[in-house]
Amino acid sequence: MRNFVTSVGAIVVSLFIIAIAALIGGIVIMWLWNWLMPVIFGLTTITYLQGAGLAALCGLLFKNTSTNTKENN
Repeated sequence: MRNFVTSVGAIVVSLFIIAIAALIGGIVIMWLWNWLMPVIFGLTTITYLQGAGLAALCGLLFKNTSTNTKENN
């Protein structure tokens, strides 16, 4: 029973850390966009949810999923 409680606790803490990282990532993207893009390119500012969506989109588009390694050479 103790192993189960420890496992559940580790999962809950991991999910909490992931949620905090996602919140911070969205805020950072929003701040950087609102600081740079309107001045440089004349674009409009974005909201927090748009910043989080942009971070998620970039993660999907630019994530390296290659399984090739140089160790095989």
